[in-house]
Amino acid sequence: MTTPASTTTPHILVVEDDREISALIARYLRGNECRVSLAVDGREMDRVLAESRIDLVVLDLMLPGEDGLSLCRRLRSSSDLPILMLTAKSEEIDRIIGLETGADDYLAKPFNPRELLARIRAILRRGNGAERAEVEEARRLHFHGWTLDTGLRQVLSPEGARIAITGAEFDLLHALCLRPGRVLSRDQLLDLTQGRSAGPFERSIDVLVSRIRQKLEQDPRNPEIIRTIRSGGYLFAPEVTRS
Repeated sequence: MTTPASTTTPHILVVEDDREISALIARYLRGNECRVSLAVDGREMDRVLAESRIDLVVLDLMLPGEDGLSLCRRLRSSSDLPILMLTAKSEEIDRIIGLETGADDYLAKPFNPRELLARIRAILRRGNGAERAEVEEARRLHFHGWTLDTGLRQVLSPEGARIAITGAEFDLLHALCLRPGRVLSRDQLLDLTQGRSAGPFERSIDVLVSRIRQKLEQDPRNPEIIRTIRSGGYLFAPEVTRS
C-alpha cells in the first residue's frame, strides 16, 4: 500500500488539465517551500506516482479521459495518500460525492492560493500527527476488539489485520475514541479534527462517519460503535482501554 512520504519539504502532485491554473498553483506552492510535480490526466498521474514519492495529491474533478472521481476512487483503493479535490462545482452534492470517494478535503474554484496552501498544510499536519490530542498519552486504544495505534496511525481489526483508513477517517475515529460515551455535535467534531479553518461543511462529518462504519461495523445500518444521536450528533459507544 502506498503511503505518503515523510520529508521536510512536502512533494505535492497537482493533477489539473488547465495549464494556467496548474502553473499558478505550482508557482505559489514552490514559493512556500513545497516541491511540485504536475500532471494533466490520469496517465501522467500514474507515471509521476510510479517515479516519485508524493506526500499529497491535488486532484481536479473535471479531467480529460478518466475523471477526478474515478482517479480518487482508484487511488483510495490501494493507497492512504492524502487527496485534496479541486472542482469548479460548488454544490454540496458534489462535495459529498468527492468525500465519499475518499478525498480528505475539497476546495471549489475559484480559490485563493493561500487557502489551498492552508488546507494542504492542515492535511499534512494531521497525517504527520502534529495535531494529535495532548490528552492522549497511550500509544494504543482498544475498543470492541479493534485497536487504534496512535503512533503508527493505523487501525487493526480484531484479527490483527491492518485496515485501509484515510488521514481524515483516522482523526475522526481518534477524536471519538478519546471521548467515549459523550454526545459530540458535528461542529465539535469539526473543531476537534479540522479546526474552524475547515469551514462550516458539517456534512463532511456524516460522510466520514459513514466511511468508518463501512470498515468497522458488522452491520453499518445498525451501528454498535458510532451511534447517531437525533438532533445531537454522534456517540462513541464502546468502552475504550489504553496500552
